[in-house]
Amino acid sequence: MLIQSARPLLFSLLSLLSATAAVASPATDKVLQNVRLPGGFQLEVYADNVPAARSMARGSEGTLFVGTRGSTVYAISGTPGTGLKPTVRTIASKLNMPNGVAFRDGALYVAEINRILRYDNIESSLTEVPPPKVVRDDLPKDRHHGWKYIAFGPDGKLYVPIGAPCNVCNEPKYASITRMNADGSGYEVFARGVRNTVGFTWHPTTKELWFTDNGRDYLGDNQPPCELNVAPRAGLDFGFPYCHGKDVKDPEFGKLGECANMTPPVQTLGAHVAPLGVKFYTGTAFPEKYRNQVLIAEHGSWNRSTKNGYRLMLVRLDGNKAVSYESFATGFNRGDDVFGRPVDLLVLEDGSMLISDDTAGAIYRLTYSAT
Repeated sequence: MLIQSARPLLFSLLSLLSATAAVASPATDKVLQNVRLPGGFQLEVYADNVPAARSMARGSEGTLFVGTRGSTVYAISGTPGTGLKPTVRTIASKLNMPNGVAFRDGALYVAEINRILRYDNIESSLTEVPPPKVVRDDLPKDRHHGWKYIAFGPDGKLYVPIGAPCNVCNEPKYASITRMNADGSGYEVFARGVRNTVGFTWHPTTKELWFTDNGRDYLGDNQPPCELNVAPRAGLDFGFPYCHGKDVKDPEFGKLGECANMTPPVQTLGAHVAPLGVKFYTGTAFPEKYRNQVLIAEHGSWNRSTKNGYRLMLVRLDGNKAVSYESFATGFNRGDDVFGRPVDLLVLEDGSMLISDDTAGAIYRLTYSAT
């Protein structure tokens, strides 16, 4: 009888443990064994039971929200760097590619393919999440490049990309970055000619929008380059579909415009590297030479004969001018053997940086200590 009566308590304890303890991942072990970093930098696993982890946003009380390109959104509670396993909760499921997440005024914004949702007072209701409010539901329904990265700009507006529904095509209502007020009103196109951006940020001083863009496929292994772009104001055209990189005319759509008339990238990146998350390093924990410099998560190629990407890259700046494009963290793959694919970056208050990995299903923490 004693054993029988103890079963409910045992099951409750097991359920609690499954909700609070991360599960060890052989994939993250491979990443940590193979990653190569500059001297003084270390990479550790913050959470490794976050399947398909993609875009990240931090709540005002420290909760880390993580979107996916599947159907799930996660909330992770626990301070990075303490060595304690965080609590990973599924707070939304059965959504339509909820890749994008953003946080503002206590609310979590989630971008599905065709709509923006808002979960109010989310950090006080993680265990019983109420139904979301629909901010806007008239975005295109195309799944090709339909997953979205979203973020609030210094102007208080929510920026939402509309990816081209193709490898390369001329569809005027797509290939853009749009923005809207937090309540969904005031919807407008901010930039055009953007094939598929899945990461953007704002310069810490000038407040200009910087974004990555994925280049088209099927022009060979080494053409065209992917891009890092800067939009100092609204209304600029970044060339898609008629021009790629700085001066690569599209063989089919090149007649639609002249490369000389578009806004060129501030830095061309590797071909097919799939640049996603981009952040300025705004902390003080890394050495001075990294401060206000650009870090990019390159997700990695999918159809190049020799794989390219699968790394973090550093773009050094002199003012607003890029002066170098160099490897920062490599080793997420070894040839065709892929251990991880970095997606998004997030600078924390202590100066460390979080990196999401949708292949290993993990969030890493990047730190520096002088040697």
